[in-house]
Amino acid sequence: MAGAPPLPQPSGLRAWLLSAEPNSRWQARLGRGYLGWRSFTKNPLAVLGLGIVVLLLFVALFADFIAPYSPVIGGDLRTQRLLPPSETFWLGTDDQARDIFSRIIYGSRITLFVIVLVSIIATPIGLLVGTVSGYLGGWVDTVLMRITDIFLAFPRLVLALAFVAALGPGIENAVIAIAITSWPPYARIARAETLMIRNSDFIAAVKLQGASTPRIIFGHVVPLCISSLIVRVTLDMAGIILTAAGLGFLGLGAQPPSPEWGAMVATGRNYLIDQWWVAAMPGLAIFVVSLGFNLLGDGLRDVLDPKAAK
Repeated sequence: MAGAPPLPQPSGLRAWLLSAEPNSRWQARLGRGYLGWRSFTKNPLAVLGLGIVVLLLFVALFADFIAPYSPVIGGDLRTQRLLPPSETFWLGTDDQARDIFSRIIYGSRITLFVIVLVSIIATPIGLLVGTVSGYLGGWVDTVLMRITDIFLAFPRLVLALAFVAALGPGIENAVIAIAITSWPPYARIARAETLMIRNSDFIAAVKLQGASTPRIIFGHVVPLCISSLIVRVTLDMAGIILTAAGLGFLGLGAQPPSPEWGAMVATGRNYLIDQWWVAAMPGLAIFVVSLGFNLLGDGLRDVLDPKAAK
C-alpha cells in the first residue's frame, strides 16, 4: 500500500525565514516577524483595519495632490454655499462654500499629527513610570501608582478639557492635554508586565553578573513590555481621535479655518436637518478611522499577546 505523498517543503526566502536553526539573531527576528504576519493576515478584519490606517497615511501624505480645492478658501457664497454632494463637489460644500471633501483630506493630516505626537509623548512616560514602579516596588511603587490612580479617576475628555482650559485653545495645547491624560493606562500595563518579569531567572542571572538597576530596567524589562504597549496604544488611538475631535467640537482644539474633523462637525450641527452632509461627512471620517485603528489593534493583540493566543 503506497504511503501518503510528502508534504511540500518551503523553498527560497520562505525556507530561510522558516528555518528551525537560524544562523543569526537577525534571521530569527525576521522569521518571527514572518510568522506573525502570516497569523495577522488570517484575520480579515485586522487586514481591513490595516488597510484603513495605510489609506489614512497615504491621504495625509499626498493631500496636496488628492484634494481638488483649497481646504480654507471657499467659493462663491451666492452660488456655492451649502451645496449637496455632486460631481463637482463630491461631498458637498459647507457654510463658507468650501469643499468638504478637500477639508476632510487635509484634516487627515491634523488627525495623524495628533495621533503621532500623543503616542510619542504618552507612551514613553507610561512605560517609564510602569517599569520603574513595578521593578523597584516599595514606596516608589506606592507613590507612582497613587499618582496614576489620580489621573485615572477622571474621565479622559473631562481632564483634557481642564488642561486645555488652563493652557489655552489650540492644536498644540490639545496634543499636550491628551498626552497628559493618556499615559496612566500604559503605566498600569507596564507595571503588570514588570511584576511578572522581575523575579524571572534571567533577571537573577543578570543581577549576578553585576548589572545595575537602570541597565536591567532599560535593557531587559522595557523591551519585554513593548509588545503589550503596542497593542494598547493602537487600541487607544481611536480614543485619542475621539478626544481630539471632542476638543475641536467644543472649540478648544484646532482653530478656524483649520480643517479639523471635530470642528467641522461642530459647524455642521447648525445645518443638520436640511444640509446633513456638512456634519455627516467629517463624522463618517472619524468613525471609519477610529474603526480602522480598533480592528488593527485587535489583530495585533492576537499576534503579539501570547496570553490571547488560542
